[in-house]
Amino acid sequence: MSNFVNMVDYQKLFRALPENFLLISPDAAATIVDDTDSHVAVSMKSREEVVGKPFFEAYPVADQNQGDAILQSHEHVRRYREPHTMPIIRYDLERPAEQGGGFEQRYWEATHYPILNEQGELVHILQRAQDVTEQYLAEQQRLLLQRELDEAQARTAFILQALPVLIVTLQPDGAADYFNQRWLDFTGRSLEESVGWGWLEDLHPDDREAVGKGWQEAAQGTSEYQVEYRLRRHDGHYRWVLVRAVPRLGADGRPSLWVGGATDIHEQKQLVQELLLSNEEQAALSDQAYQAYQLAESQRSTFYNLFMQTPAMICILRSPEHRFEFVNPEYQKLFPTRQLVGKTVVEALPEVIEQGFVELLNNVYATGEAFIGNEISIMLDRNGDGQLHQSYLNFTYQLFEESGEKAGITVFAFDVTSLVQARKALENRTGTANA
Repeated sequence: MSNFVNMVDYQKLFRALPENFLLISPDAAATIVDDTDSHVAVSMKSREEVVGKPFFEAYPVADQNQGDAILQSHEHVRRYREPHTMPIIRYDLERPAEQGGGFEQRYWEATHYPILNEQGELVHILQRAQDVTEQYLAEQQRLLLQRELDEAQARTAFILQALPVLIVTLQPDGAADYFNQRWLDFTGRSLEESVGWGWLEDLHPDDREAVGKGWQEAAQGTSEYQVEYRLRRHDGHYRWVLVRAVPRLGADGRPSLWVGGATDIHEQKQLVQELLLSNEEQAALSDQAYQAYQLAESQRSTFYNLFMQTPAMICILRSPEHRFEFVNPEYQKLFPTRQLVGKTVVEALPEVIEQGFVELLNNVYATGEAFIGNEISIMLDRNGDGQLHQSYLNFTYQLFEESGEKAGITVFAFDVTSLVQARKALENRTGTANA
């Protein structure tokens, strides 16, 4: 009588366990012996419907691969007498008719445990099933967001290099500090050979002096600068290009950066010259010249808009003081109430000093070694109210040089706060479920 009472108490205790346990016989049929009340609830099948039936009769599977995975897990426990966790599988639940019928999409992670007697013989297999639908779907969403972010970054990098314009950026004094790959491919010269005033060596000898002098004078003002000259191609041939440089003005109203775009207009220029020499068809000459101008204007506008509207955060920090020289709109959105250009990082962003970012910048400037950070936490006063808010950024600090000397650091960043928060929420939910 005492053993019977203990058995009844044991069964009540087992069924009251707050997890989804299923007790299975060790034979190949895997007959259902018992399950917990929690398992009954999540499986939407009463104990009377499943106890005493073979596993796959009680819980039929629609996918043979899922069935094979379950069989292999059972066999692993029989053979090795050790727990085995299955990969996550999809097993949809059929709602009873009184609950409206139909199927609910569910994802499960199941572990099978051996129950051994004193002689080490397998007497039961205990299945612990966890409903991980919410975590699984959240992870799929995170992976989708990550793929979209990766694609956006790759697309932005591709566009900046594939843009059909020769791009150059220049210092306030007019010296060039960057050329895109399309410019370097056109001239066949390296970036080191072209920066500073080295690019003048690629101009036609008859154009070099006038263009150099004209550009130095234009760099002292604040107006857009436009010029045509012959640029030597990598094969030694000179091509006419139309160049337009636009200044970015600092807080003092003076240029802090110049961005230039060059368009090959060789064919249009030759046509204009031929028409001028022949003094014929003046109307056609005017039309051709206007079309060439419109084409150049359109291409330059495309380049400028892309640079200013790119979804990445870009800024240029000048000198060992890390003074903001250029900040694109996406970067400025981090600090809508602050003036950045013209100030040092320490002056503009005092909250980052204790967080180690100034030290990182100092190290990149001192060693020349780029820093690549992924999902780096940073506390920022984004609203200018003194309250710090946590953000996560993927960013790169890259040293750039001018005339062989260190000049500053370029920053290229993406805000991945939403992505990190989504993953942390998933991890918290998974941790709660496991607890």
